[in-house]
Amino acid sequence: MNKVFIIGNLTRDPELRTTSTGISVCTFTVAVNRRRSGAEAGQPDADFFRVTAWRQLGELCNRYLAKGRKVAVVGSITMSTFTGNDGQVRSNLEVTADEVEFLTPRSEQGSESVSAPAASTDPHDSDFVQVNDDDLPF
Repeated sequence: MNKVFIIGNLTRDPELRTTSTGISVCTFTVAVNRRRSGAEAGQPDADFFRVTAWRQLGELCNRYLAKGRKVAVVGSITMSTFTGNDGQVRSNLEVTADEVEFLTPRSEQGSESVSAPAASTDPHDSDFVQVNDDDLPF
C-alpha cells in the first residue's frame, strides 16, 4: 500500500498550470517539522514535500492556499531520478494528492485571501428545523 499523510505549511504560493489537453495541475511544497527529543533544543528540522494536485482539487488549492498556510495532504508518493546539469544523479520525491484539507482558520488568513461565500445565518434559508431544548425527550 502506498499512502502518505502529511501536515505542514506551504513554503511558497501554489503554481497552477494546464496540460496540453486542458487538465489543471497545481504544485506546491509543504514543510513538515520533525519531532525532536526533549534534550535537543533550537530550530526544528523540517522535511519538504513537493505536492501535485490534479483537476478540480488543483484549482481549489490554487484559489485558497498561499505561502504559510497549514494543510493536511493525503496521497501517494512516487520517486523519480534524473541527471542534473553537473552529471550527478538526483532523486525527487513527489506526493500526488488525493485529498487536501485546509487547516488555517479563516480568521488567520488575512484580507488578501479569496474566501468562499459565507453560509446564511437566517434560519429560514436552510433545510434545518429549529428545535427548542424543552421538546427533546432526553
